[in-house]
Amino acid sequence: MSLAIGVVLNSESAEDDTSSVHVGKTATDEESGDEGRGNLSRHRSESSMAATEDEDDEEERKIELGPQCTLKEQLEKDKDDESLRRWKEQLLGSVDINSVGETLEPDVKILSLAIKAADRPDIVLPIPEGGNPKGLWFTLKEGSRYRLMFAFQVENNIVSGLKYSNTVWKTGIKVDSTKEMIGTFSPQAEPYTHEMPEETTPSGMFARGTYSAKSKFVDDDNKCYLEINYTFDIRKDWQ
Repeated sequence: MSLAIGVVLNSESAEDDTSSVHVGKTATDEESGDEGRGNLSRHRSESSMAATEDEDDEEERKIELGPQCTLKEQLEKDKDDESLRRWKEQLLGSVDINSVGETLEPDVKILSLAIKAADRPDIVLPIPEGGNPKGLWFTLKEGSRYRLMFAFQVENNIVSGLKYSNTVWKTGIKVDSTKEMIGTFSPQAEPYTHEMPEETTPSGMFARGTYSAKSKFVDDDNKCYLEINYTFDIRKDWQ
């Protein structure tokens, strides 16, 4: 699931995972409906009741990445290859190379998180310092449909393979694990936005109650930009 719950009982089969590059959707694109700069492709979230975090970490460690390059070095590489040149121009857009071109490490700042549900105001989630909200972070109504939306900013260098993951437990038992490949993004002043696939909260007496969860934003280098440990409730109503 996304921020909270596929929490039980049905998990979607993931589509075959293929490498992709996302230019991403900016906040301006979101408001105007213009997706000309939008994702080149998109992965659906992968939900598995069986996968463990240890297995996920082991799989990530098997990926061997090449050395990092500054943006200036990226532009100089393969500059005689026309198709690669066009791809880089599409990815980088209007990046000011002079301001960021000498920095190796990308930086991703998660600016906002919100839960969107039809016919009701968005639930805007405050991002806590230190990643651990005090007390209950939010409440969801059982059997309701919702989406998680977040905005983020990329600085310094290209971030490759930005991923969102979420793991949910109830009474100490893991009940859901989700991963979403967000994409590869160039640095720019305008924030990007991403909306997760729609989820439906479970319903019934056994689904209601308090859950604990962990959400993370990491890249292909396994660099973590935000980790949030939180609790939430599923109730008969939103309040």
